[in-house]
Amino acid sequence: MAGHSQFKNIMHKKGRADKARSKLFSKLAREITVSAKLGMADPAFNPRLRAAILAAKAENMPKDNIERAIKKSQGGDSENYDAIRYEGYAPGGVAVIVEALTDNRNRTAGEVRSIFTKAGGNLAETGAVSFMFDHVGVVEYDAAKADADTMLEAAIEAGAEDVVSSEDGHHIFTTIDSLAEVSKGLEAKFGEPRKSAMMWKPQNTIAVDDEAGEKILKLMDSLDDNEDVQNVYANFEVSDALMQKLSA
Repeated sequence: MAGHSQFKNIMHKKGRADKARSKLFSKLAREITVSAKLGMADPAFNPRLRAAILAAKAENMPKDNIERAIKKSQGGDSENYDAIRYEGYAPGGVAVIVEALTDNRNRTAGEVRSIFTKAGGNLAETGAVSFMFDHVGVVEYDAAKADADTMLEAAIEAGAEDVVSSEDGHHIFTTIDSLAEVSKGLEAKFGEPRKSAMMWKPQNTIAVDDEAGEKILKLMDSLDDNEDVQNVYANFEVSDALMQKLSA
């Protein structure tokens, strides 16, 4: 019986992983379709589409899925999605920005509000917290691509604003307008980045204790689990001990 229970547990975990992967691919495909519909279907001339494809590749999304999502944007029967930004507060007064693509504004607003409320936070008006963030472009490379000084020199030459290098990799920050140009300049030297996208970068972060940190991370996970939510950002930092505990 023990072996049977273990097998069921393994199958259950695999089922959850497959379900999560399916949901992730669905979100990535939606962003690709919307990006291609808003601009050109050629990523060489559409920075947003190129970033969406890079994100899909980073998650090992099959090439056929990517091509199908692009083709879907060209059809007259493709869904119409609205890009919406929600802003609110998590426990401890931490600011949260949520980006969504939805075909039903009322449904998504209700679901996002409910997630905030259940987590002990609250949804606020648009603009309530975004002033605490900078809307920037980011290009990421693995740490092995170059040492910090080499990457910094190349990033400055490409027109970047700032570089943060660590064992986790190189994060090159740019203005939104220069993202495509900086990304292409770095790609010529280091190859395709692991990520090139727009993001909300907090101007300052709030240190929270482990109890609050766990609640905030659960809130962000719940938001990310919503099928309409594409990205979630927050201006807080937690202890290494908590991160190790949650990843164990």
